[in-house]
Amino acid sequence: MTLGALVQQAQARHLSVLGGFHPGPADSDLPKGCQTVLMLGPDEPRFWPAFQQSAEWRDGMADPMDRWSTRVIGAWADDLGATAVYPFGGPPFKPFYSWALRTGRIHSSPVQLLVHDQAGLFVSFRGALALSEHIDLPPPPPNPCTACTDRPCLSSCLGDALTGQGYDVPRCKAFLDTPRGTENMQLGCNVRRSCPISQDFGRMPDQSAYHMRQFKGV
Repeated sequence: MTLGALVQQAQARHLSVLGGFHPGPADSDLPKGCQTVLMLGPDEPRFWPAFQQSAEWRDGMADPMDRWSTRVIGAWADDLGATAVYPFGGPPFKPFYSWALRTGRIHSSPVQLLVHDQAGLFVSFRGALALSEHIDLPPPPPNPCTACTDRPCLSSCLGDALTGQGYDVPRCKAFLDTPRGTENMQLGCNVRRSCPISQDFGRMPDQSAYHMRQFKGV
């Protein structure tokens, strides 16, 4: 199996391979014998319309996206003889943040959120494949933040909740309840949208609005 074949299989399931790494003996959070981990996220902008046609979205039950991920990635893993791993379902939670950094394609941004070479600050994970086969991975591209001189993410939070000093979640939620926070509720986090790479990514506003509602618990 090649990486190119797996990328095509992911896209057929409205998923994107965001990067991968080769684990070592110290990776106790992964199945024994795992040789390659592939990090999976939504294939934008195709993901959202496809997800809205799924049984999980239509049945009105809780956690539709997590249930969709479990079904789709789980079935794919079974086909491959791999193990599906998810960023939800804990505690304990799998170390997706540190795994992401190990891909070399995902980095810690100036505001400490993860940033991807193609998804920007809109990078998100639906799961990962733990494969017993060693998959050759290409050299990663440069960190996109290195060439970003303006660094708009540092000054884009209208509520002063997400800055280079960290993320004040209660302050963020309080701001979203104000009239000035309405745009963020409708279009998504202003900091994430400010990233030059995010602007070319194709995340649909309706999808961002859904995640904002989930974040707010409304």
